[in-house]
Amino acid sequence: QVQLVESGGGLVQPGGSLRLSCAASGFTFSLYGMRWYRQAPGKERELVASIASRTGVTTYVDSVKGRFTISRDNAKNSGYLQMNSLKLEDTAVYYCNARGYGMDSWGKGTLVTVSS
Repeated sequence: QVQLVESGGGLVQPGGSLRLSCAASGFTFSLYGMRWYRQAPGKERELVASIASRTGVTTYVDSVKGRFTISRDNAKNSGYLQMNSLKLEDTAVYYCNARGYGMDSWGKGTLVTVSS
């Protein structure tokens, strides 16, 4: 059974840091590109960052460039999103996504709240 489980969300003050994790199971994680999306209250889901399966090439939405880092550890079937210098507008539910070869799998999300 294909499964993605996010963890690491929580409440953090502006300027703080969080590290999100995505644990994958039920498929060969190393073969699939991985993405982090987020959805803020009242807004559409947006792509935050992506990392390719083999090359490890990364992309970021402009609003998080220089603050967020996406990474993956294929040996651990896990992906990560390191979030630094968090801003109020980063508050959202963050979702992990793995896509490829006809598969498009999502986790249930983890809530990140940035508040003073």
